[in-house]
Amino acid sequence: MDIDDQVGLENLLFFDRRCRTCGEVKGLLTDFYLTRKNRNNLASSYSYECKICTIERISKNRKKTKNTLEWYYPDW
Repeated sequence: MDIDDQVGLENLLFFDRRCRTCGEVKGLLTDFYLTRKNRNNLASSYSYECKICTIERISKNRKKTKNTLEWYYPDW
């Protein structure tokens, strides 16, 4: 018996990952950002937060600019 016959490449690679924020299982290659550009398609080079949760987190925590503040003319 050869170990190469028992274990295939598809058993070693993870194509699905659970998002740590929303808890849903999503596709690794399409639904997660690549964080390390120099390591091609390794599972360790993808983030643990899905793209949708990342966009929501960035939008929620974005600093408000002065233009978005309401300004009232002084009443003198």
